Amino acid sequence: MGRRCAFVRLGGCNLSCRWCDTPYTWDWAGESDTGIAFDPKAELRRMPVGAVAAELLAFGVGMVVISGGEPLNQQRRLVPLVAELNGHGVEVEVETNGTRAPDERLIEAGVRFNVSPKLSHAGDPAGRRIVPKALRALARLPSSTFKFVCRDTADLDEVAALVEEHGIESVWIMPEGQSTEEIDKHMQQLVSEVIDRGWNITTRLHTLVWGHKRGV
Repeated sequence: MGRRCAFVRLGGCNLSCRWCDTPYTWDWAGESDTGIAFDPKAELRRMPVGAVAAELLAFGVGMVVISGGEPLNQQRRLVPLVAELNGHGVEVEVETNGTRAPDERLIEAGVRFNVSPKLSHAGDPAGRRIVPKALRALARLPSSTFKFVCRDTADLDEVAALVEEHGIESVWIMPEGQSTEEIDKHMQQLVSEVIDRGWNITTRLHTLVWGHKRGV
């Protein structure tokens, strides 16, 4: 958190988290709390790998984060992009919901995975949001970090069960919220027990700085 980097956001997701802060990347039916059915023709655009790499390299940063939606839905298309960025000395991180096992070529390229399995309050059934084979594949990678979005201490019990069942070691808790007030409320409810459990805690820096304003 706080490191200078460039983001590339992909469209489409295999989940439908009701509190998602980027529903415009996947919600074409108004399933999220916004109730807005976004238009994929307005929100998404196809770009060749070379053009994407050129735009990212123009930022002059040492790290690129690939987010979504769910990036690993398109991971075969990411392989040449990662290779191009690596060739210019740029590190790559992928943010994923943990329902897709990573392509070996991304692992070999040194991609780091920021894994955010969704809890029951996201609204999807467990069989859709928790994929044991994918979670274990990601948990085996020494560079993977697991981040759980939580609202209260009851959510931490759910996290604990996932951590034990799937052999997860690097655990970070992030308070859910799309405003400073919501983040602060949930942070205060969570922080003491997170510390007691020996886990890490982080905030939502982008929301604290820019609120709910969309990027470009």
